[in-house]
Amino acid sequence: MAAECADEQGAFWEYHDAIFEDPRSLNSVDDYVELAARFDLDTDEFRTCLEEERYREELINDFNDARAYGVTGTPTFFINGVRLVGAQPLAAFQAIIDEELANAD
Repeated sequence: MAAECADEQGAFWEYHDAIFEDPRSLNSVDDYVELAARFDLDTDEFRTCLEEERYREELINDFNDARAYGVTGTPTFFINGVRLVGAQPLAAFQAIIDEELANAD
């Protein structure tokens, strides 16, 4: 939810990446707001977004969609409906893409 709140201020990816640098250090709203300050975000607006849980329904829907497709962790990729789970080398993606292209003919 915090990354979505950061996105309101144009900092989704920067904030997203920072969350994954040290996720165990983020234990409270104040921790997330402090992180937002590192990116010069309007911390009052950011805090309000978190406390209002503006993106709660969207995240619940995303979670339910993931479960429906059998996603149990990250990263998970879908290439034309073919699921690829976990960090994979480029060759794994290329093999699926090549097979799907061959089947398209």
